[in-house]
Amino acid sequence: MSKANILVVDDQDSIRHFVGKALEDEGYTVRTAASVRETREAIEHDMPDLLLLDLKLPDGTGIELLREIKRVQPEVPIILMTAFGEVETAVEAMSAGAHWFVKKPFQNDELLALVARALESQRLWLELRRLRHQAFADEDYLHSSSPSMQEAYAIAEQVSRGDNTSVLIEGESGTGKEYFANLIHRMSARHDKPFVEINCAAIPRELLESELFGHEKGAFTDARTQKMGLMELANGGTLFLDEIGEMSPMLQVKLLRVLERRTFKRVGGTKDISVNLRIISATNQDLDRLVKEGGFREDLYYRLKVVPLWVPALRDRREDILPLARLFMERFARQFKKAFQSIAPAAEQLLVGYAWPGNIRELRNLFERTMLLETGAVLEPVHLKLAPRGRASTSVTIGQRIDGILNGSLTDGGVPFEALVEELERALILRASYATNWNQSRTAELLQLKRDKLRYRMKLYEIESEDGAEAPQE
Repeated sequence: MSKANILVVDDQDSIRHFVGKALEDEGYTVRTAASVRETREAIEHDMPDLLLLDLKLPDGTGIELLREIKRVQPEVPIILMTAFGEVETAVEAMSAGAHWFVKKPFQNDELLALVARALESQRLWLELRRLRHQAFADEDYLHSSSPSMQEAYAIAEQVSRGDNTSVLIEGESGTGKEYFANLIHRMSARHDKPFVEINCAAIPRELLESELFGHEKGAFTDARTQKMGLMELANGGTLFLDEIGEMSPMLQVKLLRVLERRTFKRVGGTKDISVNLRIISATNQDLDRLVKEGGFREDLYYRLKVVPLWVPALRDRREDILPLARLFMERFARQFKKAFQSIAPAAEQLLVGYAWPGNIRELRNLFERTMLLETGAVLEPVHLKLAPRGRASTSVTIGQRIDGILNGSLTDGGVPFEALVEELERALILRASYATNWNQSRTAELLQLKRDKLRYRMKLYEIESEDGAEAPQE
């Protein structure tokens, strides 16, 4: 049985032959290539477990090819071979991602030992990554059977393999955007480097530039010392920019420069500082609309959205509500030493029918509060203190009721016409409000209503904006 698949890249026939023979005698599967072009063709169809790569090739350099491969598959170990053993070349190779650097001529035993160590390091790294992922799977958001969430996990897994690819995570507040940013970082080759996050909406715009880029002494009145920014602190790792839609136009220009050149200047500074990091951003706003309205730079938008990742709202993955509810109940009942063991059918119906405007964060907080304050063995509806704005008036409940009416008899108990119409109107207003980030003008336009009629219905049905304040008009 083959131990590993190794690609030997060298322009000398003798090197390819003798190195390949030594590796095959050890049980490895060996392929060879004599140029950059042949190497690209070989790895396009089947990425090897390890590469032995010559520094000098007829149509390029080994270091250039190494960087190219590492961008696609950063975990593959690469050992550079060269007859030119300058220290500077070795340092450049290692900084570019080479596992090791070996000078020709070398002994077969030396090379075989180096190959074995490189493959063992890769095995340990992949095992660590698997264990990290398994441990992370115990977190709240990974408990999902929803196709839309499984798609989000698949995208996170795929994009984690790219070292520098920018990701834009979109979704409502409380859906788990920060979680997915952290997940991508933990599964990536940058997992042992810093994960630095900043909420662009939580810091005044005039201070955000200094937080991100740092400042030089004397750059402004209170700049008594030099300060490193989050860009520098995240160097080598991941910078997560939450609520990116709140960033000022001036800062958008500076962020675009970082994405294009991987350099920036501190506030008040003249020297370019180079950084190697991945930028992940998140928003609960419609950035596409902001771009069309001139509120967000189009070029930056497409730079950030190389890979889009949408995190669905909890009401759009209702199959996850009860499993998550049981998970939170068990966790917090154990933490607070309560006797709750099951959820009554009526309480389950209430949970599934609730709109969850705060998404999974609201569900988790509800069970933490309920397990702390209530007592009993079975969770009943009376234990659940749900906010009026998220009461059971969802499309699922409405759909079930309408289906029952259309397929049943109208004479069996009659039809609660007014209540059903109210329920439908309230659900439509809530869904449209979420879609427009609670902007009344756009909500009215989406529902093809005049704004005064929308306001009247929102007051009638006690619908408030997501933070509990009156819904914004503009």
